[in-house]
Amino acid sequence: MSKVLEIAAETLRIEAESISKLIPRLDTKFVQAVEQILKCEGKVILTGIGKSGQIGRKMASTLSSTGTPSVFLHPAESSHGDLGVISKNDLVIALSYGGEAAELHAILNHISRNGIFLISLTGKPNSTLATASNIVLDVSVEREACPLNLAPTSSSTATLAMGDALAMAVLDARGFKSDDFAQLHPSGSLGARLLKVRDLMLTGTALPFVKRNTSMKELLTAMTHQSVKGAAGVLDEDNQLIGVITDGDIRRFLEKNQDPFSKTAGDLMSLSPKTIDAGELAERALFLMQQFRTQMLIVLDKKSDTPLKPVGMIIYQDLLSAKVDKASAVRR
Repeated sequence: MSKVLEIAAETLRIEAESISKLIPRLDTKFVQAVEQILKCEGKVILTGIGKSGQIGRKMASTLSSTGTPSVFLHPAESSHGDLGVISKNDLVIALSYGGEAAELHAILNHISRNGIFLISLTGKPNSTLATASNIVLDVSVEREACPLNLAPTSSSTATLAMGDALAMAVLDARGFKSDDFAQLHPSGSLGARLLKVRDLMLTGTALPFVKRNTSMKELLTAMTHQSVKGAAGVLDEDNQLIGVITDGDIRRFLEKNQDPFSKTAGDLMSLSPKTIDAGELAERALFLMQQFRTQMLIVLDKKSDTPLKPVGMIIYQDLLSAKVDKASAVRR
């Protein structure tokens, strides 16, 4: 058992050192690579064979999910018609540690004939791939973590790390924000964690908002026939929020009054409506609803000229439908 743990620890140590030794290599060539990706008017094409291909697929996915349209082109398929995926506005990033993969030759010839910009990630700066490239990013390692120094381990880890560094630098330079990330990840816990209240709130004239002098009959109609049932916001003459009425308020009011239908919304509204800003995370809305044991929050736009004028409502069931509850559980 001790031998197993020793090998595992040594593997992690070698790979960690391989990544850390990439840092001094981050120079003007890396900056130029970022600039070229930002200038690319088409898409970024990732290519590589074997382990490099698997890393290329991951890089294409990471770039696409952070605002840079990217696809992976399999070298073996490229010479059977798939070279057509590369246009003159594209940029190619080729991955090959040894830089001599025969499967890449068709792609290298094609992009050379068409003047397409090529960035390579390789461990051999004098290789065929490096010579054909406009920019070479050095991902060489002193040794593989494999005890036989054969299986791609530290070299593939270093290439993956350099790819992530490139993608994150592009993300930052592009000004890519969490809102942009959420739009590209509409499903799953990642997208749900980044949803804003404005993304899920209900808007429009069908929402139950009434005035202070609204009659009991009109109030009940609004609370039972509108999109949001069981609650209504109360507005003043300037459409500013001044109160809220829930079905619980209605029940208690009916129990205490002999002639409830002679009253108006202003007679039974609560003066402390639960609200949330449209720019808050949907997770925050879920937390507040659970804390206050309410099924609905009135949404305000506190950065607008009328911060007390409701812009919508958000309801508990819609948060569940968007799986915000599962995203919160993942974060915890």
